[in-house]
Amino acid sequence: MENPKTEPTPDLHSALVQNLGLAIAEGTLHAHSVLRLDKLENEHNVSRSVVREATRVLCSMGMLESRRRLGTVVQPEESWNLYDPQVIRWRLASSRRLNQLQALNELRGAIEPQAARLAAGRASLDAGSDLVSLAARLWAAGHGGNQDEFLRLDIEFHAAVLRTSGNPMFSQLHNLVQELLTGRAEHGLMPHLPDHEALQLHVDVASAIQRGEAEKAHAAMSRIVEQFAEEMTDIWSQHQTPSGPAQEPGAAD
Repeated sequence: MENPKTEPTPDLHSALVQNLGLAIAEGTLHAHSVLRLDKLENEHNVSRSVVREATRVLCSMGMLESRRRLGTVVQPEESWNLYDPQVIRWRLASSRRLNQLQALNELRGAIEPQAARLAAGRASLDAGSDLVSLAARLWAAGHGGNQDEFLRLDIEFHAAVLRTSGNPMFSQLHNLVQELLTGRAEHGLMPHLPDHEALQLHVDVASAIQRGEAEKAHAAMSRIVEQFAEEMTDIWSQHQTPSGPAQEPGAAD
């Protein structure tokens, strides 16, 4: 006797979206392959309505496409909404996470230095002072080895720079930077303790913005992005070397 299909619940729906999204990001479900809804029902022991809702969500992200007379087709990466935070997390969870981190950091490198430059010309006295204070707290958390607090403050700092740029489109990119910093932390691709230079560079960015020194703010933020890439690549290489020392997750850049 067949097991009855489980009734729809938010947890079942979320779990199926998660499983399918991860499989597509990893390539287990190959691009251009056709998904059979009845097969998904049986494999995951869920109802047709759960399958339909899950595939609808993935279609909205560009990972699947429903085609008349053909069915639900897995889409190639270029069709995905690569700015969607959930798609970013799935790509970070895949074996190609270094490529995803590098792509995010390259995007960040095109935006954040310019945001820092604009912020130096547009920040109010209060906003500049708040950035300096935030950089000081970041410094203290880094030197104190408080990794969770450092990550929280690091995310807050970079969001504040984007916001202080005065460009609302820059400001909305804070979610991408947050996923980059969080993803690097979750996957152990950072030093156990933040580098002294990284801490100083955050102070330099804040101080330059407060003083209205646009080019210094741009240069310091550019170096933050460069150092992030260097450290991440170095630690990844160590992870791929059998004799390399194990790295513990630490504070993000």
